[in-house]
Amino acid sequence: MSTVTLRDETATGRELDSVLLPDLPSSITLRELIRLRVREEVARFNAAEEDTFRGLVQPTDTEATLNGFRVRCRRRLDWERQADTAERAFARNGFFVLVDDRQVEDIDAVIDLTGDPVVSFVKLVPLVGG
Repeated sequence: MSTVTLRDETATGRELDSVLLPDLPSSITLRELIRLRVREEVARFNAAEEDTFRGLVQPTDTEATLNGFRVRCRRRLDWERQADTAERAFARNGFFVLVDDRQVEDIDAVIDLTGDPVVSFVKLVPLVGG
């Protein structure tokens, strides 16, 4: 099992946020990793009492803030809807992904997670989703 560091970065390389995901398989497709990341983000938000969502894609009916997206009317988010939005955003170049400073361009590419890599998500435009 591998531990992966997921980082959000600006286009200039400045780190915005990071999270560790432990106990991942030794390889995974980028699509699976994106969906796993979004599922974890939504689960954390749904379990919390706060109104700020910190995640890869902006849920609908929210406003961007310095530390995430403020949900105007507190509700449970649908992780599958958010993950679908993230996949579409990747296809539209809304963000790109670097694995240990190597860009992964194909969403179905298999990523080697041995060696506990750093996976950077570089957001290029605001992303709105479910």
